[in-house]
Amino acid sequence: MTYTIALDQVRPEDRDRIGGKGYALSFMAGKGLRIPNAMIITVAAYKEYLARTGVGESIALEINRKMIEQLRWEELWDAALRIRNLFLRTPLPGELKASLSREIASKFAGRAVVVRSSAPGEDSANVSFAGLHESYVNIQGTEAILDHVRLVWASLWSDAALLYRKELGLDIATSSMAVIIQELVTGNRSGVAFSQSPENPAQAVIEAVHGFNQGLVDGTIEPDRWILDRKTEAILSHRPADRQQAIFPGPSGVELQPLPADVAARPPLSPPEVKTVFKMTRKAEELFGSPQDMEWTLCKRALFILQSRPITTGEPAEGDDKRSWYLSLRRSFENLKALLTEVEGKWIPAMIAEGNELSRAGLSTLSDAELAGEIDRRQAIHKKWSEVYETYFIPLAHGIRLFGQTYNDALRPVDPYEFMDLLGGTELISVDRNRLLARMAEMVRGNHTLELAIRAGAFTEKDRVFDAVLEEFARRYGDLGCGTDRCFQGNDALFALILRMAAAPAVRERFSHAGIEERREAYLSRFVGGARNRAVEILDLGRASYRLRDNDNIHLGRIEGALLAAIEEGKHRLEGRMGPAAHGLQPGDTAQALRDPHFLPRPEMPAKEEITGAEEISVRQIRGQPAGPGVARGQARVIVVHADLLDIRAGEILVCDAIDPNMTFAVPLAAGIVERRGGMLIHGAIIAREYGIPCVTGVPRAVEMIKTGDRLIVDGYLGIVTIEKSSDL
Repeated sequence: MTYTIALDQVRPEDRDRIGGKGYALSFMAGKGLRIPNAMIITVAAYKEYLARTGVGESIALEINRKMIEQLRWEELWDAALRIRNLFLRTPLPGELKASLSREIASKFAGRAVVVRSSAPGEDSANVSFAGLHESYVNIQGTEAILDHVRLVWASLWSDAALLYRKELGLDIATSSMAVIIQELVTGNRSGVAFSQSPENPAQAVIEAVHGFNQGLVDGTIEPDRWILDRKTEAILSHRPADRQQAIFPGPSGVELQPLPADVAARPPLSPPEVKTVFKMTRKAEELFGSPQDMEWTLCKRALFILQSRPITTGEPAEGDDKRSWYLSLRRSFENLKALLTEVEGKWIPAMIAEGNELSRAGLSTLSDAELAGEIDRRQAIHKKWSEVYETYFIPLAHGIRLFGQTYNDALRPVDPYEFMDLLGGTELISVDRNRLLARMAEMVRGNHTLELAIRAGAFTEKDRVFDAVLEEFARRYGDLGCGTDRCFQGNDALFALILRMAAAPAVRERFSHAGIEERREAYLSRFVGGARNRAVEILDLGRASYRLRDNDNIHLGRIEGALLAAIEEGKHRLEGRMGPAAHGLQPGDTAQALRDPHFLPRPEMPAKEEITGAEEISVRQIRGQPAGPGVARGQARVIVVHADLLDIRAGEILVCDAIDPNMTFAVPLAAGIVERRGGMLIHGAIIAREYGIPCVTGVPRAVEMIKTGDRLIVDGYLGIVTIEKSSDL
């Protein structure tokens, strides 16, 4: 069977087996436009690979763990990561590999190529997958090309592509992928062109950079931008870029290089060249019968078209268009480095300062009207920082995924999350807090006199060292207040927790310096020269992203806690007038009731029933997302309100909606964790790995399906929770 087709062999009936991008290239080549030499690997190869290797069945398992409508962004990332690892670790079957190798070697021996996606269904007038599927530039050698063909296939299942297919109503189960292998044109100037501006139909847009256009597409390089009049071809405006760097071929793939001063000083295109590019886009528009979004490159003044697609006219899905936000999470390495500098240098210090200011502001001396104003002020502050968190902090978490992809590509481990072990042991505030708790518990463990003194509330007379550690804990962390209800203020809850920890075996953190160094060397040994330096930078970025994924929640939790403290103060004052009903007030109603003694709160709207999609494998098993390796058995301790944390006993399985950073004091006592929220990047999963605790996330109705006292088996490898039986306790 033949799995490839040359551009000049393509017929109209071949479109479904070569994809929209491949068909467009063959069509333009047939009309005389300058297209790089290329061939297309048809969807038959992809389907053969899935069927022969069993990867298709594994993908079906992954995408059916949970209804896609319920998947959070962390879970989409994780599903894509696991599927990508399947392609990384599963070689091509013998006959398929032999057939493709012959074709590739005969056409591209000794030549560098670009390996591009071409999925059926993409690049139509109403559907564009621009930027969702991968392309790989400057790939050399048959083995390397075949390796990247599998990676292009894997990109069919990227998190962004999964989301887009769901929004468009495309059938995920029958999606397929063709691949274009295109001879590399080493253009010294490249860009994209819109024959019709998406913002103004009377205009066209040309964007250009020096070097390759990969930096333009992923946002690393700012392009020069020209606006033209479509009718007269006149250049209406030119916005120059800050030209400092460009993407050029490297020893492996491409790399960012500084531009010589004389090159950086001039625009990538002269005015006549701008018009030449525009004329080419208009010619493609005439051929296809619709405005085109074209990628191009100039090589020794010869203009090559790399790909062309219709400018999408479809409307986004009804409701919130979250796709653009999801896509914003995918950042280049350079973008993430700049974002990290901004977060650490600007946003984190400002958030800490705001939290400190709020913690110092007294509430008890305020009048009712002043307290209402303070509630409003704190609500506005919390809203501001929540928006900052979504805009800056969440995208920075992609640094973890970027490192994970780099690690998996180099080492191809059986466990797609092995890379997380190299990120562990960083400076997490919640783990540092737990270390102080463990230190106090160790002082109590075996010291009967101190234990009795603590129970009697007279420990200061018995152990000054313990008192000093307690003061340090209070100075650094305050109390055990939760982010949602400040339920553990004061020392009573703290002492109860310390006594419970002292009664249990000492808990060890999973990561050691020696173990992390060993993994670091195993990772870096796969890189040489400049690639090793970049691998170090990507690791450092991943560790910083991992650390901030935990710590930024702590800082935001302080601001949320300050808001809730003001609300609780208001409800306490209103209780005398309204009775217990005061505690059911919404924040805005609390402030209004403080201002107006005659105010009647709005009746609460009934909560929307949560979509339930947790798949029941059997009567006794529920499926979620694997998030912490290992298997644990124990009785369930279901956390409905935060005060339930005070009841947890050593060896129990902690079952909750979500573990926020202010709840992690209970984690060292748990044998396993089950959460409604899902994903490797949620706080509970990160802390579970720090302590080596099996963890399953993404079970939508965990706190409803599981009852305190149920005996559970938590399989963090497979993402399965088994309910053995209900305890008699």
